[in-house]
Amino acid sequence: MDGDEDTHGHWSPFGRPLFNDPEARALSRVGVVDIGSNSVRMVVFDGAARSPAYFFNEKVLCGLGAGMNETGHLNPEGRDRALKAMRRFGKLAEGMGLEDLTVVATAAMRDAQDGPEFRRQLESETGLKVWVIDGTEEARLSAQGVLLGWPGSYGLVCDIGGSSMELAEISGGSVGRRITSALGPLKLKDIDGGRKAREKHIRAEIDRLVAHMGTQRDRLFLVGGSWRSIAKIDMERRGYPLHVLHEYRMDAESVRETLAFLEGQDPDALRKRCGISSTRMALVPYAAEVLAQVVEAFQPQDIAVSSYGIREGLLYEQMPQVLRDRDPLVEACRFAEAKDARNPGFGRDLYDFVLPLFPDSGPARRRLIKAACLLHDVSWRAHPDYRAEICFDNATRANLGGLKHWERVWLGMALMHRYRNKREGTRFEDLFAMLDAAHQQEAEVLGKAMRFGAMLWTLRDVDGRARLDWQPEQATLTLHLGSESHVLYNEVAESRFKSLADSLKADSWKIAAEA
Repeated sequence: MDGDEDTHGHWSPFGRPLFNDPEARALSRVGVVDIGSNSVRMVVFDGAARSPAYFFNEKVLCGLGAGMNETGHLNPEGRDRALKAMRRFGKLAEGMGLEDLTVVATAAMRDAQDGPEFRRQLESETGLKVWVIDGTEEARLSAQGVLLGWPGSYGLVCDIGGSSMELAEISGGSVGRRITSALGPLKLKDIDGGRKAREKHIRAEIDRLVAHMGTQRDRLFLVGGSWRSIAKIDMERRGYPLHVLHEYRMDAESVRETLAFLEGQDPDALRKRCGISSTRMALVPYAAEVLAQVVEAFQPQDIAVSSYGIREGLLYEQMPQVLRDRDPLVEACRFAEAKDARNPGFGRDLYDFVLPLFPDSGPARRRLIKAACLLHDVSWRAHPDYRAEICFDNATRANLGGLKHWERVWLGMALMHRYRNKREGTRFEDLFAMLDAAHQQEAEVLGKAMRFGAMLWTLRDVDGRARLDWQPEQATLTLHLGSESHVLYNEVAESRFKSLADSLKADSWKIAAEA
């Protein structure tokens, strides 16, 4: 597709696909390692699409920062575990053919007296270059990770690790003020004087953070394993049906109720119900004390959990600006279509075909419609008896950025109806309640429109294009069939067209043949 077509909107409003451009293909294997105070993790991204796919993801809980308040040195056992992990990760990178593995170390190694010596040991024994970054750089990278999933977002990113907590403001796709603090749970647990002493220390640190960051009344983005564990506990308390942490939303009252709930539970039983490791659960009460004061001090409008952080920020760092500016959902769906659909490229034509059914849809709804059309056929290899449920499961639980939880369910329901007329009798009915009746009907209409449109593959031929005309005031649905597409309209197509009309609550539906 040439540039003139792109410039004049042939691909609008989403632009020409970029994942095959040389700058994007250079991101097809991006390896990063994050040496934190509590864990060491290696991630290899398939980053050619705007929303990253996790080709490899492994974490080792090392506890490098445990006991540093008392000794000033890295934990000896943690050093041994981290060194073994890094040897393994270096060998894995070599086996994967990664040209470069970006390794960053954060609070524990920058604060420990033996941090420089351990860095030299790691580099000598693994051959990898280790970058020990300061707190403000850590804050910037974490904020960029949030921007990877929420382009154009605004608010305050709060990233808690084992030995530190960073804040960064984001607005209009840029990172602004940022600051670091020693509010990591590994450091808090070593404070003498119990809870009262910790609360006093936390309050003093929060006051310093507020003085630097100023008034923040927008969204609070929570990054880090301790925050995600608290979100899991919030889900357990609420009986929340969709166990996806990314984009999970809370508010100040929910946080207060969950922290009170946490104190009244048996920690071991609770962690097992929530799927939290014992090592992580031991730090959660300290992180909870910090979160309570962060929420009280900054009074965010709402709170969103981000599964993206410093590692995703390192990927974002390597993305060309033209890719950063793209919608992560649409680009990921395009990538999936190109890789897995039977007829790659058909999703764009299907989008044009179904869009007249949604005349009042704004940009937010159109991007969901576009995503559904791109994904409508990527699960075709699944067994026909389970294809509809697999579509729903994939949409609601896939690693996709830029999707609210209710939007995941909406997208999943549309894809389910791509293969199935009825949604009753599935194992997902508890999730359907996340949508009101109007949104459920809208998703059903889209699914049935895709189901019908998929029968008319010649609508890729512009001269013989089929098109829909929906007049909601008159409740009239018309199918215009061109000379090339008319032959494809048979009894099965008619049944699917009628099912679509029924979902629209059309008073009449008809076929208009065109020469």
